[in-house]
Amino acid sequence: MAEATWGDALDPSIDWKMSASLEDVTRGSEAVPEVTNLEAAVRAWQELEGDMKGAAVLTLERPVHLDGGMPLDRFVGDAIGDLARHLPA
Repeated sequence: MAEATWGDALDPSIDWKMSASLEDVTRGSEAVPEVTNLEAAVRAWQELEGDMKGAAVLTLERPVHLDGGMPLDRFVGDAIGDLARHLPA
């Protein structure tokens, strides 16, 4: 019998190339979502002004685990900063 191995269930690596949408951010005069890869979306969030950072919503293609917590596929405001701390160098 074969056994599947999925890696460390509490700390799988984050796929920074997966699709992600950065929403509730005003671009020009409209709030238009930016659909890109996860790394680019998080880096774009880091460049936002304070109020826009707090209102931003990041929706991921699939859930990620941070620091052994519950899998999440949506981050709001400062919670995106938790994800940013894991960005590749």
